[in-house]
Amino acid sequence: MAQVTASQTVTDGPPLAEVDMSSDHNGNTVRATIVQAASVFWDTPATIDKAERLVAEAASQGSRLLVFPEGFIGGYPRGLTFGVTIGNLTAKGREQFRKYHASAIDVPGPEVDRLATIAGKYRVFMVVGAIERDGYTLHCCALFFDDQGRFLAKHRKLMPTSLERVMWGFGDGSTIEVVETPIGKIGAAICFENKMALYRASLYGKGVQIYCAPTAEDGVKWQATVKHIALEGGCFVLSANQFLRRKDFPPPPEYDVEGDENLTPDSVLCQGGSVIVSPSGAVLAGPNFEGEGLISAELDLHEIARAKFDFDAVGHYARPEVFTLIVKDQEREPVVFASEVEHCKKQCLA
Repeated sequence: MAQVTASQTVTDGPPLAEVDMSSDHNGNTVRATIVQAASVFWDTPATIDKAERLVAEAASQGSRLLVFPEGFIGGYPRGLTFGVTIGNLTAKGREQFRKYHASAIDVPGPEVDRLATIAGKYRVFMVVGAIERDGYTLHCCALFFDDQGRFLAKHRKLMPTSLERVMWGFGDGSTIEVVETPIGKIGAAICFENKMALYRASLYGKGVQIYCAPTAEDGVKWQATVKHIALEGGCFVLSANQFLRRKDFPPPPEYDVEGDENLTPDSVLCQGGSVIVSPSGAVLAGPNFEGEGLISAELDLHEIARAKFDFDAVGHYARPEVFTLIVKDQEREPVVFASEVEHCKKQCLA
């Protein structure tokens, strides 16, 4: 399987090697690509420049859909503690958070506009992992774009994992999104959201066909998770992760990683493992544990009906008289002023 070597960069030079497991084209088939690449940490404009180069390369190979990893825009701060211990925060950690906050993006905002322009320029659909800045709270998000250059929706990660809860806020049910597009119904679950059975059921209930899983999980066990989801949901699963080396982050003491004294610039901090799985559980492309690359496959949407013939989680295999899921999909605001509520009621009754 061809891979990009560590010496190749994504800002210039030869294009990324593409992992290609193509099938014959037909009217119900879409070429999809996972971008397995590192952010330019603490440099969001450079990261978006890099994203455009990757989109251009994938589009030149005929891809209609691109999926980027968790936190690609804004960065996934792997190994960083932000100076947090129980009952204590450090001045250095506060400054690291300030820089991380500055690298995040407003949604909507100028960076979202630029990503939308890229999608329209290359006529591709995109699902992009990003860090959203909402005032002084950050959210890990998946952003959806269509091939006409429009920003469609965002999904905020419902439950950050472990120390992620120090730096990211919690999403709510109002951003559980499955967007309907000409290439299929596209949804997203971010990292360990994929282990939340009720969240998965909400996506199945919305009819997801192309289930995108931006993640930071690079263990071999993750492959079992995404294969199970494909089988359970009768959908294509595209799990996108970054491939990260120590040199992809600033050096110490600006950015400290546990065990730094034993690491070299080429030490691997995240081995990727991006993969595309069919509704029957077959691996169509990947997993790639070797380096940055474009991982592509043809998605034949007829496979969904074949897979759901014997198991449809929210259809003929459901038992609503026994089990029912109610999703609270209203936006939850921490501060609501009664005068505004009354004004809204009057407007609705007018």
